[in-house]
Amino acid sequence: MIAPFANLFGYVLNFIYNIVNNYGLAIIIFSILIKLLMIPISIKQQKTMKKTTKIQNKMKEIQFKYKNDPENLNRATMELYKSENMSPFSGCFSAIVQIILLFAVFYLVRSPLTYMKKVDSEVLNKYTKIMQQNELSTNSAYPEIEIIKELDNIKRLKEQQKDSSNVENENSENNEEKIDLSEISDEEIDSLYINMEFLGLNLAQVPTNSNDWKVYIIPALYVIVSIISLRISNPTKKKKNSEDDGNKSEEEFDPMAQMNKNMNLIFPIMYLAVALIAPLGLALYWLMNSLLMIIEKFALNKMLKDEEE
Repeated sequence: MIAPFANLFGYVLNFIYNIVNNYGLAIIIFSILIKLLMIPISIKQQKTMKKTTKIQNKMKEIQFKYKNDPENLNRATMELYKSENMSPFSGCFSAIVQIILLFAVFYLVRSPLTYMKKVDSEVLNKYTKIMQQNELSTNSAYPEIEIIKELDNIKRLKEQQKDSSNVENENSENNEEKIDLSEISDEEIDSLYINMEFLGLNLAQVPTNSNDWKVYIIPALYVIVSIISLRISNPTKKKKNSEDDGNKSEEEFDPMAQMNKNMNLIFPIMYLAVALIAPLGLALYWLMNSLLMIIEKFALNKMLKDEEE
């Protein structure tokens, strides 16, 4: 289900890359383009959230009143949504689209040779075998990223084989199985190349597999921006001191507030864990997406506020 979307996005990302000739810059432009395409869905989602906020007090009253009566709770909830001309599933479509987008981009950035460069699987298997036979670095989680990283070494090994006029034939059986690099054209190797150098960083690197401290810059920025984005999207309400407002039992029962509180605690940890084990190219996309979400949030709030006035 996800692969066709990753394949489609691959055409877009490759088109942008061929213009700018830089993977990092292509990801930034790609992120902006996807966000622009998502604006209609975001506007609808924002309007739904505003409607949900307006009926929140009524919803809390119903939840508190029928907290021990699930049947009447469901009936009263449906009646409330009906009276407000809303659907309890109105936010599901945008959530599904965002999940598909998330996994599609993950597939794309994880396997850029398959989805972006459209390299045949037989060619990829050949280069994986070359890396194994020549004891080059391999990473089972991101094999295509490793191939891109090792292209220069593969070229070097190819030249060494060309320069070697006397090859020992003691292990003839092994030599028959081993891929002859001299038979591979430079054009084929170049067709796999993607310029992943971006602001002094190699976007093919995975932080946990690198000794360069600079690889932690993008994940750190991503986590910081994600926390800000999450705070803006799910603000935690301050407790009021007023006795008139404060039924503590009712506040504690509010599942939405509790869920938002848990998200604000758990998600930053998840963001950091994923960013440290993913290629920097993926972390860069997520960083840009979080930045654009903050800009989008303020822009839509301003636009919808002007519409209401």
